[in-house]
Amino acid sequence: MPIMVKRVYERAIPSDGVRVLVDRLWPRGLSKERASVRAWLRELAPSDGLRKWIHARPEAWPTFRKRYLKELTRPEAAGALEQLYRLAGKHRRMTLLYASRNEKHNNAVVLKQLLEGLRKPPTGTGPGAMKGMRTPRAAKRPQ
Repeated sequence: MPIMVKRVYERAIPSDGVRVLVDRLWPRGLSKERASVRAWLRELAPSDGLRKWIHARPEAWPTFRKRYLKELTRPEAAGALEQLYRLAGKHRRMTLLYASRNEKHNNAVVLKQLLEGLRKPPTGTGPGAMKGMRTPRAAKRPQ
């Protein structure tokens, strides 16, 4: 499924598919009709502290990404992330909307990477999660 990232202030077009706003605050000066947002998942936005931190240190993008992924493990964010995955599964196209002026470094970019499978989801699905699972036994070789 194609996932796009777009500033919420850009005009909605049919090829956007389902439009999902992933900012904590509603964008200034933008009406709900003009935004054409299907879902507003504000719990997926970075905390206010983290948002201010990255604005002051744009060169620290890798650290921001790491901290933001950690924030996505909070219960309120986990529910919204699950909702985002459900929306992605129901629609052929999705556009993640953000208000930041930085088009390359914002939380929507990280969420897009998660949806596309380029980053591990923050749910503990890595190798450590496999500990309690049974592994299939190797077939016996004829002697």
